[in-house]
Amino acid sequence: MDIAIIGGGIGGLCAAVALQKQGFSVKVYESSSTFQPVGAGIGIGSNAMQALMKIGVGEKIFQEGHILQAQVFQNAQGKTLNTIDFSILKERFGQENITIHRADLHRTFLEALKPNTVSYNKRCMNVEQLGEKVTAYFDDGMVVNADLLIAADGIHSSIRKKLVTNSLPRYSGYTCWRGITENNGRVDQFTSTEIWSTAGRFGMAPMKNGQVYWFACINAREQDPFYQKLERKEIANLFNDFPEIVTQIIRDTPTKLILHHDILDIQPLKQFSFGRIILLGDAAHATTPNMGQGAGQAIEDAIVLGNGFHQFEDLPKVLAFYEEKRVARTAKVINLSRQIGLTAQLRSKALASTRDFLFPFIPSKLLLWRLKFLFDVKLK
Repeated sequence: MDIAIIGGGIGGLCAAVALQKQGFSVKVYESSSTFQPVGAGIGIGSNAMQALMKIGVGEKIFQEGHILQAQVFQNAQGKTLNTIDFSILKERFGQENITIHRADLHRTFLEALKPNTVSYNKRCMNVEQLGEKVTAYFDDGMVVNADLLIAADGIHSSIRKKLVTNSLPRYSGYTCWRGITENNGRVDQFTSTEIWSTAGRFGMAPMKNGQVYWFACINAREQDPFYQKLERKEIANLFNDFPEIVTQIIRDTPTKLILHHDILDIQPLKQFSFGRIILLGDAAHATTPNMGQGAGQAIEDAIVLGNGFHQFEDLPKVLAFYEEKRVARTAKVINLSRQIGLTAQLRSKALASTRDFLFPFIPSKLLLWRLKFLFDVKLK
């Protein structure tokens, strides 16, 4: 079986690794001109680590990452509202939560692929199905025929828009800056922290080699030109009422390492499989980053698809298995992540005060129990 993957991001590359290990002929078509080691830090939950171990890259990714043992939530005055103990996940599921630079994760997948698996400068313009073949047309005139086409071309997927015409990215209501800088002992070595205020939200997490990954979100209009042009000192000024560590970290980050994006997701879809075309990763279920599950869910997609091929010889059964495992689960992640974002980004001081008063009374184990479905994952 010849498999074409449109999109060389985390989901597309992980799927390529999983499927090549089963002997399939796989080609990845990426619109970028080359692999570019850019991006910020991301979290990989123990659920995704379980999945990565299955295809032989988990150990390398674990070595490239940094263990997180706890998540702390604070108010703008630095008072701790609640804590989640991630060590319980290690005890129960055998894997850690980690942070890793997106480029390191990406590179690990690339190194696990056969030479010449990825073709760059390939922007897919259209796809067509005829019988048992799928044809992909690229902007340079190249035409590719495959037995199965995996659309892993991100939240703005042109293939998804062709298959589900009303599926467009939706704005969350807040915009976000992300960056990486030197920790210099400011952030606890194994703890990620989020600080909530009606003025915005700031998060920071340690990474390997003495670095810290951070994000800073504020409520704003979509594509607001004012926020798109801010320099690091101006970004820091938005958080002057936060603990001093926040403005220090932002100001210490090299401008070239700061990224800015409006936060988007998509309305959950009811199907991922369309004949011999399937959606995977953000193309299928783009979510806000409030649960740190964007990469994790794409990785799970790839492993589940590979497991489907391992269990079934008939392609329709493979794709039915994929949908059964992925559609409802990813919808739950999208909806819960959006709810968490709305709670964390409250504008009303009265509602935020109520939130901050009640949050400490919620047992930490209850917070973790709410996420139990994430980590108690069934990939087969």
